[in-house]
Amino acid sequence: MAQIVLAAAQFPCTWDRQTNVAKAKAMVREAVRKGANIVLLPELFETPYFCQDQSADHFALAAPFENNPLIGEFAALAKELSVVLPLSFFERAHNSYYNALALIDADGQVLGRYRKSHIPDGPGYQEKFYFHPGDTGFRVWPSKFGRVGAAICWDQWFPEAARVMALKGADALFYPTAIGSEPPPAPPADSRDHWRRAMQGHAAANYLPLVAANRIGVEKGRLSEIRFYGSSFIAGPTGEIVAELGRDEEGVIAAPFDFAAIAKARASWGLYRDRRPDLYGPLLTADGED
Repeated sequence: MAQIVLAAAQFPCTWDRQTNVAKAKAMVREAVRKGANIVLLPELFETPYFCQDQSADHFALAAPFENNPLIGEFAALAKELSVVLPLSFFERAHNSYYNALALIDADGQVLGRYRKSHIPDGPGYQEKFYFHPGDTGFRVWPSKFGRVGAAICWDQWFPEAARVMALKGADALFYPTAIGSEPPPAPPADSRDHWRRAMQGHAAANYLPLVAANRIGVEKGRLSEIRFYGSSFIAGPTGEIVAELGRDEEGVIAAPFDFAAIAKARASWGLYRDRRPDLYGPLLTADGED
């Protein structure tokens, strides 16, 4: 059966947007040299993680989905290399702004867009100042190399998002990410392992491979700084980590998967056969009451 190679890249991001884009392209090329068919880059890699601060100046970083220059550049790269790219970008839609992702197929065609559903708001991660909550619902796209389910960073803490993409037939889940240390006044905490275990659980509970791509380095805001965890990883369908990068390691990881064999094992395990949607009504409420 055919093996599909999934890859993730991590690197530091600066205010030199041209350098960031060039680095991202070089990482995609490196991943393809490793045999990759689908390559994930970090969240909002075009710039530093500007959401540390509330500044109206940063809205100028956004661009529309249609005729988006960044998407166009990576669509050309995807076509050249015959690789699928879930691509994070900052979207402007008239007077609304979204943390978004474009799914680019291996022929360069843009299959669609996802807008981040869960928007965090806390010290150092002030995304509610910039982004509207996404209105696309969770998306799965049929690409040349399988059905791709992709969500964004804070979405990865919510098992409902992963389960919806799994129910829609995803062969693998992808999460571009920007996560690191918690700036004051948040209590000091190193959430790296918690972050990874949450997603490993999504892989195991849905019997799907999962890819997470984070950035690295220290980025300084006006009142805080974040040391990004790096630690990008690829998990197998039972939640095991099959490839990973270090906290400060720039690079690419890749791992092969047989989607057909995984689908057969998933069906035999009974995870979906034994679901009871008729009992899950409380999931549709805020307080768990029917």
